[in-house]
Amino acid sequence: MMKIIMQLGTLTCPSCMTKIEKAVANHDGVENVKVLFNASKVKANFDPEVTNADDLAQVVTGLGYEVENVKVK
Repeated sequence: MMKIIMQLGTLTCPSCMTKIEKAVANHDGVENVKVLFNASKVKANFDPEVTNADDLAQVVTGLGYEVENVKVK
């Protein structure tokens, strides 16, 4: 498992947080998704053999949110 931290544009409502969390969590190979509302960050663990950071960033941008920065550890 690898960790991804995505810095998003400012989140404006708690329902945005829930929407992002569910979408990322439903992506294959992803576990332990946390959306930090005040920091506008998404943290998750993912299996690099199933998905990658670009795919996860596209899940978020596909919902209409801006991904400003992606870090993978």
